Amino acid sequence: MKYLQRVLLWGLVAAASPSAAAEPWEERTPALGAAGLTVSGDLSAEELATLRLIGEELFKARFTRLDGAGRPGATQAIVPTKRRHPVASEFSRTAGLDANSCASCHNMPVAGGAGDFVTNVFVSEGFESADFDTTDPQFSNERGTNHLFGSGLVELLAREMTLDLQAARDAALEKAARSGESQRVPLSSKGVDFGWLTVHPDGIVDLEDLDGVDMDLVIRPFTQKGVMTSLRQFSVNAMNQHHGMEASERFGSRWTGTADFDDDGAADEMSDGDISALVAWQAGLPAPVRITPENEPWRILAKEGEQVFDKLGCASCHRPSLPLKSLSFADPGPSDVAGTLNDAQVEQVATYDLALLEWTKTLPRNEKGEVLVPLYGDLKRHVITDNSVEQLGNELLAQRFVDRNIFMTAELWGIASTEPYGHRNDITTMDEVIRAHGGAARTPRDAYIAASEDDRNRIIAFLKTLVITP
Repeated sequence: MKYLQRVLLWGLVAAASPSAAAEPWEERTPALGAAGLTVSGDLSAEELATLRLIGEELFKARFTRLDGAGRPGATQAIVPTKRRHPVASEFSRTAGLDANSCASCHNMPVAGGAGDFVTNVFVSEGFESADFDTTDPQFSNERGTNHLFGSGLVELLAREMTLDLQAARDAALEKAARSGESQRVPLSSKGVDFGWLTVHPDGIVDLEDLDGVDMDLVIRPFTQKGVMTSLRQFSVNAMNQHHGMEASERFGSRWTGTADFDDDGAADEMSDGDISALVAWQAGLPAPVRITPENEPWRILAKEGEQVFDKLGCASCHRPSLPLKSLSFADPGPSDVAGTLNDAQVEQVATYDLALLEWTKTLPRNEKGEVLVPLYGDLKRHVITDNSVEQLGNELLAQRFVDRNIFMTAELWGIASTEPYGHRNDITTMDEVIRAHGGAARTPRDAYIAASEDDRNRIIAFLKTLVITP
């Protein structure tokens, strides 16, 4: 059951002073490698609180060279890649380093939140092994910072949906082999449709009619393109690109043959336990909420606006809630691939029940007892532009084989706390971003434009009640 070597010792000192693990004059991050942190087994409420405290310290920490910040010998690539030429300065707004702290970008309205346009980052999937020093869209895609509140619930939803889709595929394979006849099966989970599979008796699976999901049927719920499987993968990637803090599970001896792949003099900069602490803090961030305005006209408009939102078809993708069977979060998870730990690569995963956190007690449940996660999304990718509405399709590079005009449905919970909008944070109002919807969202977008000004105001009034509370 235990996940600690000396973690409870850290918990005792952290309760009084999170910085007690380091001398006050030292220019390093005290929580890093805290007390030889290792994480596994079923965590109690106290152990989870201790782990999340360390994770919060790491998320807010401003990493220094004494911690291992910087990567003079390596690029920002998600695949460990040596730098071909030295650079004059490691800090760069394009290829990174571009921040000392996670909270430098994730800060609206509080740490773990979103970021303004000034915190945009550059994703260079097409040139991932190269450094670049231009913001020209031929070399990178500019992206705004998403908030992380409720992200543990999102990952749990994605895991359950993945199991549903893969179970449908596996059942079809078995039936086709047994019957000798091809099987055409719909793919659906939690009321969200992901197209069809045709499975032949010889085991060949026709994937042509998939819709909004990868060929392995893994739901990847994170980033605007829906290409990150887990908070763990997201954290490992971000630590390297933005801070030059390299996780041992990807950049250490196991994969690269050295404990100091980036040649900065610091070995094993982020342990498996450090990443686990970051994951636990993010996974436990409370879900955004819907407030009831004290202002009576706003309260009335917002109530009416929810109905108009549904009537115009907005809720077909921005689903008010998705049902979640279990709040038990296992880390590492089941679906990550090489370079990020998964549950097959450790002796025992760490498991903690998000129900131990007070805020989860306020989440509604359906008649089956399932938690209704109020994300206003569907964890599915959609074409979001067309020939006449193309503002959101301004990227020139595909990311992880996801076409340039395809994006994950943005979850709207917390939208009132995270302006500006769009994947580049370059749209200042909700009205503008709704009008920018094309492609699969063209019909509700046109209905919104054709609606009366009063109905449009009602929708905005409703959306303004979806907030992140500190």
